[in-house]
Amino acid sequence: MPSRDFKRTDRVSAELRREIGLLVHAAVRDHALPSVSVSDVETTKDLDVATVWVTALMPEKSAEAVKALKELAKEFRRELSRSMRLRRVPELRFKYDESVDRGERIETLLRENPVPPAPASSEDE
Repeated sequence: MPSRDFKRTDRVSAELRREIGLLVHAAVRDHALPSVSVSDVETTKDLDVATVWVTALMPEKSAEAVKALKELAKEFRRELSRSMRLRRVPELRFKYDESVDRGERIETLLRENPVPPAPASSEDE
């Protein structure tokens, strides 16, 4: 019997990411929230808690967006219980994913301060 490459938590996390992404997109549109998207979902092994990582188009409004999503978490969970075939839908915890902002900051610093080319070594001659 072949071994399973994906654990159940990985499959549930992927499905949650797709479903929550649609719900967040609709909430942004319906509640006039700052534009955010779901970057990842991490589910605990017992499937009790799902941490939903979101990124914002405007990082300065990320705290406002995450706060609004936390308030909508129970409504999202109720919608997920209708659309997904899970015995128990995990509790949703929204957190801001700062990795995109860090990457942009590093890229900006590299553009402003380019690394000079390394001098040719004497061994090449």
